[in-house]
Amino acid sequence: MCNASLQSAKLPASQKHTIVLLRLKKPTLDEADLNSYRPISNLSFVSKLVERVVAKRYVEHAELNHLFRARQSAYRHHHSPETPVVSLVNDLIRAVDDDRVSALVLLDLSSAFDTVDHDCLLTVLHDRFAVTGPALDWFRSYLSERMQTFIVGDAESHTVSMVCSVPQGSVLGPLEFISYTDEVSEIFSRHAVKYHVFADVKQLSESDKVSDTSAIICHLSACVTDIATWCASRRLQLNAAKT
Repeated sequence: MCNASLQSAKLPASQKHTIVLLRLKKPTLDEADLNSYRPISNLSFVSKLVERVVAKRYVEHAELNHLFRARQSAYRHHHSPETPVVSLVNDLIRAVDDDRVSALVLLDLSSAFDTVDHDCLLTVLHDRFAVTGPALDWFRSYLSERMQTFIVGDAESHTVSMVCSVPQGSVLGPLEFISYTDEVSEIFSRHAVKYHVFADVKQLSESDKVSDTSAIICHLSACVTDIATWCASRRLQLNAAKT
């Protein structure tokens, strides 16, 4: 089925149905509060095998052509959550050594993977990551006509269509997301701030003399405003509670 799917540039409909189960995040949380639950998606085993092949080829293509941003450390070989932390600590220590103060902003997105616009993602894959022809057709098939069913205890919902988002628990979902949000790095560069990105968490900082603290804050605020505007254009939303 894997070769057939790739050669036909289509993922069979049988491999695009997700079973979603709800699990308490912690045993001590209120079971009557929906926010206490985390949705767990069960995907077809065969679909994951196909995704692994596609993901391997996509990463090889992106790395060979240097398409991933240097300061995006999520879901990449030889990168980890430690990468942005080490980079940030290094920048802050160097600023202290130079008698400069630093301002740091940590940004988080709300349910980021759930709001990915499929048409916009396909445009990004084509225009920014040079995914064309049968490869783009396969991604279009992978994203289209996806269905999911929710199961809570013995109750089962009607099957509903997924008009947006990347499948939770999928192999390709994380790679699609960092590709979808790739353009945000251009905003950081335009404002000339130091930054590092890990999936939906983004950190930006700036250092200068103590006398210029107010200017630093205004500069970072302007950058965050532009990021919020960009997020809205991509159906993404900054999580104020975690920013």
